[in-house]
Amino acid sequence: MNELPVISVQNIEKHFHMNDGRPLEVLHDVSFDVDQNEIVAVIGHSGCGKTTLLRIICSLASADGGFVLLDGSKCTKPSKDILMLFQDFNQLLPWKTVFANVVHPLRATGAIKSRGEAQRHAMKRISDVGLTGFEHSYPHQLSGGMKQRAAVARTLALQPRVLLMDEPFASLDNITRSTLQLLTRRVCEKYGISALLVTHSVEEAVVMADRIVVMDKNPGRIKAIMANTVKDAPMEQRLQFVAELLRMLASQEDVG
Repeated sequence: MNELPVISVQNIEKHFHMNDGRPLEVLHDVSFDVDQNEIVAVIGHSGCGKTTLLRIICSLASADGGFVLLDGSKCTKPSKDILMLFQDFNQLLPWKTVFANVVHPLRATGAIKSRGEAQRHAMKRISDVGLTGFEHSYPHQLSGGMKQRAAVARTLALQPRVLLMDEPFASLDNITRSTLQLLTRRVCEKYGISALLVTHSVEEAVVMADRIVVMDKNPGRIKAIMANTVKDAPMEQRLQFVAELLRMLASQEDVG
């Protein structure tokens, strides 16, 4: 028998209300799964509901229809099994060092009760993201890329079942962005963490994801779900797939 998907998004509907009271449909009948050890990317024009979808999945917003399952059970409230990594560089507590930032959620949530074990666990995650030697640095002493590495370490220290990523590397330079894309993918693979990535970058989706959900808009609905068979292929094959996805997005009228 096949394993249940880690996350199953079922027929999600979402409306907002405009100033004149008219409803604005943001998501329409959105359904897809994220399997164990899988990274799924969601791409689409601005305004197609990508971030709203993430907020519904982690129970920071409610759906008007449909539901989300985690390991077969309905998600009704925020959980440490589904955590979000944001784009904002200032996710870290500024008065705590990198080490203290990673230890804090382990102790605050009771995920690891032993102080010594929490510290050992934190150091391992800091090493995973390449910040050994910077564990006693404060956020203001770090570059943007280093802050995001620390944020990745802190989020993954809790060993969530699912990592949600909302444009986490969009504000970084290209070299740092490429490094963190591959690093995050490698750490998720190492610890068996499934992930859902929202991105405007088709190239990022192709580098990181096993499958790609292409969102249409007006209202936001799924246009296609495509297997990414070129994630580790030579550059020429990846560029061909990028071009195919860009043509698909270009066929939509961009009013975002």
